[in-house]
Amino acid sequence: MQTNFKYLLVFLFLLFSLNSSSQKATEKFVVVLDAGHGGHDPGRPTKFETEKKIALNIALKIGNKLKKYDNIEVIYTRKKDVFVELHERAAIANRADADLFVSIHCNAWTTNQPYGTETYVLSVGNTDRNMDVAKAENEVIFLEDDHEKNYEGYDPNSPESIIGLTLLQEDYTEQSIILARMVEDNFMHKLNRKSRGVKQISLWVMHNTYMPSVLIETGFLTNKKEGKYISSNKGQEEISESISESILKYIETVSADTDLAIITNSSQNSQSNSVDITFKVQIAAGARKLETKPYNFNGLRGVSSESIGNGYKYFYGDTSNYNTIKKYKEEALEKGYTSSFIVAYKNGKRINISDALKTISN
Repeated sequence: MQTNFKYLLVFLFLLFSLNSSSQKATEKFVVVLDAGHGGHDPGRPTKFETEKKIALNIALKIGNKLKKYDNIEVIYTRKKDVFVELHERAAIANRADADLFVSIHCNAWTTNQPYGTETYVLSVGNTDRNMDVAKAENEVIFLEDDHEKNYEGYDPNSPESIIGLTLLQEDYTEQSIILARMVEDNFMHKLNRKSRGVKQISLWVMHNTYMPSVLIETGFLTNKKEGKYISSNKGQEEISESISESILKYIETVSADTDLAIITNSSQNSQSNSVDITFKVQIAAGARKLETKPYNFNGLRGVSSESIGNGYKYFYGDTSNYNTIKKYKEEALEKGYTSSFIVAYKNGKRINISDALKTISN
């Protein structure tokens, strides 16, 4: 069944281009709310309200509900009817250093029969159908000004540009699925709506980093009954309440597993030189293998590489001291690597940052 794949790309681009290093000095849990479409892009066709307006109304309502909690900070990719390009949505979330990304959309189909909700997360696998979708829908990039500059080297029609680096997101797939399941369960059990389930799709994009993320299709605008519901203030209020409850439940769940703020505060003063934990700064990823020379990395010396599937990751720095690696990240940012982020290894195997910080703080 067709979904809103055009702006599913917006969500998936952000999955890869957000800087989701969750180790912040603040105790607040940062949620980025992304209202799909906007400006000259109205979204899916409808005889009711435009998708861009519905998505914005729901996102703003979710934000207002979450803002009531002192430990939550809300960041919007847009708060009014404007078109936000993919790379700028990523930049907004990068600056937010967010813990969660939630994108709001509406669905549509060629007939008026389909109805129900769907929530998407990123898949680490590719099916033939997903490959076809990726090749067709990535062309939305060409609608942006200066796309040659912002997406240099990326060919939406090339299979080689689509496969390979989806593995970069797999660390957070589980968390994304947890939230997606909570969203769909709430729709089904609290609003008595038809849930079409949690779904996954795989796309390759230029910039790659990690953050638990979901894209929520709130219903079909092409279905007369559902289109009327999600266009109404009552429907938008109920949908936003259901989603915000799911986000709160998710925050409570992940906080029970690991208190990121406490971990960060304790680790910032740690000068551990544990031999089994090392930190690096991932500065880039791509399909081409580059010599790790300063001229290929804006003058950075000591860059290393790692092959992954059909691509390569590039790192700056290698240290067991967390404070030291943060300085390396600052240097990378100064050199223009605005999407760089810290990764951790234990005995040469990639692990979550939170687990590494727990280890060195003990």
